[in-house]
Amino acid sequence: MKNLITGGAGFIGSHLIKKLLNDKQKVICIDNFSTGSEKNIEKFFSNPSFKFFKQDITKSFDYEVQQIWHLACPASPKYYLKNPIKTSNINFNGTLNVLELAKKYNAKVLFTSSSEIYGDPLKCPQDENYKGSLNPTGIRSCYSEGKRIAESLSFDYMRLHNIDIKIARIFNTYGPNMNEKDGRVISNFISAGIRNENLKIFGDGNQTRSFCYIDDLIEGLVKLMKSSYNNPINLGNPKEEYQINDIADLIISKTKSMAKKIYYPISEDDPKKRQPLIDRANKLLKWYPSTGINEGLDFTIEHFKKINL
Repeated sequence: MKNLITGGAGFIGSHLIKKLLNDKQKVICIDNFSTGSEKNIEKFFSNPSFKFFKQDITKSFDYEVQQIWHLACPASPKYYLKNPIKTSNINFNGTLNVLELAKKYNAKVLFTSSSEIYGDPLKCPQDENYKGSLNPTGIRSCYSEGKRIAESLSFDYMRLHNIDIKIARIFNTYGPNMNEKDGRVISNFISAGIRNENLKIFGDGNQTRSFCYIDDLIEGLVKLMKSSYNNPINLGNPKEEYQINDIADLIISKTKSMAKKIYYPISEDDPKKRQPLIDRANKLLKWYPSTGINEGLDFTIEHFKKINL
């Protein structure tokens, strides 16, 4: 099987590449390193089944493949808010380019959407039928509404051109290869904890997130691509929902840090609670995330220490 992974030098993409290569598949990775890192993929360069091309997803490209894993888009507010117009462009035109390629070669597409499409939800946990509660003119809308239009575009291609589309709505994921400076909760807290720097919490810290370990997510993505299912599906770990304050305390303890928690005003449209309902993934994919937060954080902290923070 010949695969194209857009955004393959990123956190999730690099783990997906490892999985596919271990399964003896061929992988083409494209990335422009706007948020991904060459360090994440350099170990694959010597593998004859792997090829890398530096590519802007919004520019046209042509690779003959059978499966496309479309991951390319900055996923952290720290990055997607730097250039919101570019973020919107990536979500629409980047996805359009992927879908045109899929149409040309009759390739399957797995698009990694996001729990952000549910906004600041009025319903918890969120199932795939929930339409969301979003601010379409807010500062985060370039990403959240961008993911929604990319889903819409994907379904139009499925309806009009019979493209085999899979859509994964990914909830908070963590693990090795996270960018220690990407601005997300776990990477921020671990980096600060190791350095004995105060942990920055936005809001009162009582907002919750459900945290899924990367190995579990990759298993879910692979199962989804192999399935015949074509409607959106949540991938996250509802059993691992924690308040931000509790995650901060746990990471301070695990890193044996002298750091303290300091509080800042909450950012606009930041969700207060986010937890996936994954009955659909359980039933249709036989997917059950199994890595608990203690084990997952240990693996992640060990990785961060190895990169000499």
